[in-house]
Amino acid sequence: MKIEIDGARLSAELAELARFTHAERSPVGTAVTRIVFTEDDLRARAWLKELAAAEGFSVREDAVGNTFIRWHGTDPDLPAVGTGSHIDAIPHAGMYDGTVGVLGGLEAMRALKRSGQRFRRSIELLLLTSEEPTRFGIGCLGSRLLSGTLDPQRADSMPDTLDAESQGTLSDVRKAAGFSGDLASVQLKQGFYHAWLELHIEQGPLLEREALPLGIVTSIAAPAGYRFTISGFGGHAGALLMPDRRDALCAASELILSIERHALAANAASGTSDTVATVGTCSVFPGAVNSVPSRVVLQLDIRDTDPERRESVMQAVRADYAEIADRRRVTFEEELVNADAPAQSSPHIVETLDAVCAELGISPKKMVSRAYHDSLFMARIAPIAMIFIPCRGGVSHRPDEFSSPEDIARGTLVLAHALARLAAE
Repeated sequence: MKIEIDGARLSAELAELARFTHAERSPVGTAVTRIVFTEDDLRARAWLKELAAAEGFSVREDAVGNTFIRWHGTDPDLPAVGTGSHIDAIPHAGMYDGTVGVLGGLEAMRALKRSGQRFRRSIELLLLTSEEPTRFGIGCLGSRLLSGTLDPQRADSMPDTLDAESQGTLSDVRKAAGFSGDLASVQLKQGFYHAWLELHIEQGPLLEREALPLGIVTSIAAPAGYRFTISGFGGHAGALLMPDRRDALCAASELILSIERHALAANAASGTSDTVATVGTCSVFPGAVNSVPSRVVLQLDIRDTDPERRESVMQAVRADYAEIADRRRVTFEEELVNADAPAQSSPHIVETLDAVCAELGISPKKMVSRAYHDSLFMARIAPIAMIFIPCRGGVSHRPDEFSSPEDIARGTLVLAHALARLAAE
């Protein structure tokens, strides 16, 4: 079976999708801001559905906007083979994160259709809603609901944080965007997909550094999110004397350094680099240069392939902040936002990818995904694996994010061959 990827068309479509954005121009690349359920996101979705309809693929959407694009097999009652990713983008991001998996998946399906081959199983491209946590404070919203790992009532009540004037919830926003219905209806049954395979840029430097064209993901690290509120006592920056201060920001600074120290210690103890921890936001109240901070809210993202090791880091951090609280006369409140288990790739799908790469003369790297993706949650309901392609400098979530047309076309070709093998089973 001859499968040919139209790389020029795929590159042009990636560039076209990047035009659905509110981001300002960037001197270092294509800046993309595409927040879920905004006008840009809805226009991009409509454009994608037009591309799918032009190929004769069927299209349906669920109550949260997950979009299913299906090429029906000769035995449509069999569980389908799924692929896909997301198109939402954090503010001032790049044009390849997620989108390569969506448009690459569409091109893989078109290439298989052009080959003239039909398969027993249907092949389905899935555009997943809100992989980024930008608007509702939690990532992988669509795939969490599909996999039943997020309570629908909790999800619908999550506040919209798009801007300071936002007063609504996910329920309000999705319905205004045209996605109605009960969120409980979103969940898919176990076995809905025979296999799930996601194409994605690496978002790291290893493939480029080792001059390797492609990665096969064997596991996805487990992310957890925490919110810390540190409360002290504020006052005038000139009048409040140093011995009397209970500066919440100084205490927060010690907490941030504690998190870094214990993550580094975990890596040293394990001999790996699998523990990563980031404090990515810091809100200071009242936020004036001449006022001692009375309250600070931090958000922590901590990830590991081993949930027990992740928790041991948190236990060490808790011991530290108890000491900081006593010494600095402040209080710490810890809130668990989410804690997810790691995912293991299906040995069968990994073997299928190995066989495809051998057939195509590609030497892949077996690797761990330390960024989490929708596949982490799709693994709860289907066998999964991921294909990584190199990205320049390991850069992602920035306007200078870049993957070459050649690498994108190669990854899409491997995806197409793997989908064909899996759909023939």
